[in-house]
Amino acid sequence: MVHTVIFDMDGVIVDTEPLHHLAYHQHFRQLNIEIPKDVYATYTGLSTKNTYQRIKEAYGLEHEIPGLIQSKRDFFNDLFDTKEDLEMLPGVFNLIKDVHASGIQLVLASSASHVTIKRVFDRFGLHQYFTHTVSGEDFPQSKPHPAIFLKAAELSGSPVTECIVIEDSTNGITAANAAGIFCVGYRSANTAPQELGEASLVINHFDELTAEKIKTLV
Repeated sequence: MVHTVIFDMDGVIVDTEPLHHLAYHQHFRQLNIEIPKDVYATYTGLSTKNTYQRIKEAYGLEHEIPGLIQSKRDFFNDLFDTKEDLEMLPGVFNLIKDVHASGIQLVLASSASHVTIKRVFDRFGLHQYFTHTVSGEDFPQSKPHPAIFLKAAELSGSPVTECIVIEDSTNGITAANAAGIFCVGYRSANTAPQELGEASLVINHFDELTAEKIKTLV
């Protein structure tokens, strides 16, 4: 039976993917580089640090990684703070409350920074529902490496066989599979095209899940 649900954040809980996309591309213009859509799509699910490590190597940037990260973060924070209509994705808050009320533990495992996670959790009042939050900035390797999900399971106290992951990216699904955790792929309209075929279950809306259904997934 499932005792822990591990949520991704961007593209699963909140519709921040368009903000990240705009922030990155504002920064790319500032750096005078152009990254094709198909290449940018491969960055989905990576931490900002790992994204810029790839970009720095591919485009021969002389900038230091911490400076690149901070510049992009400044763009994102400005967008986040001024977007008054930013909402959680349809149905996800009801699912979070249902899962929490059922006694299943919730853990967040996001490639986003601790600062961004806190901004989202403060804005939408999510702290009370999650026992732990894990940020990709704490790991040398991003998804598809399984480290972030293994850490989330470890913090939960549940074996991986009693956890599930909810993800919207190819890299995230690959990471969950590598960790040996059942993965629900969420087909988000706001994420760059992602291959979800390796997920154990694919949903198009969160009303397809309930706490009772989740309990029986593994």
